[in-house]
Amino acid sequence: MTGYLTTHVLDTARGCPAEGMIIELFKIEKNSRTHLKTLVTNDDGRTDEQIMPAGDFATGTYELVFHAGGYLDAVGTPPEDPRFLDIIPIRFGMSEASHYHVPLLLSPFSYSTYRGS
Repeated sequence: MTGYLTTHVLDTARGCPAEGMIIELFKIEKNSRTHLKTLVTNDDGRTDEQIMPAGDFATGTYELVFHAGGYLDAVGTPPEDPRFLDIIPIRFGMSEASHYHVPLLLSPFSYSTYRGS
């Protein structure tokens, strides 16, 4: 089995997928953080391609950075200064060649994630 990484962002306050959210992927090694890719969610709240396809997969520690503030601004969520949730980093490990799915459930004042399937 080869590994790969995907995500899905759902706007739980509006009850719909979070379309147009910028997501960045970083590789974490010791005290170093290396940017690997930037993607944007589609109308289903997913990216059009796997965040890390099988051909690029490597075990290790990674970080997905969800640009929630820009998304919340774009959908008309009343602004705050500063916004309670703006940039949401989720750091996680991938220890074996498997499908890693890291979804984000978002509202203006909370979020959650889990290892999905």
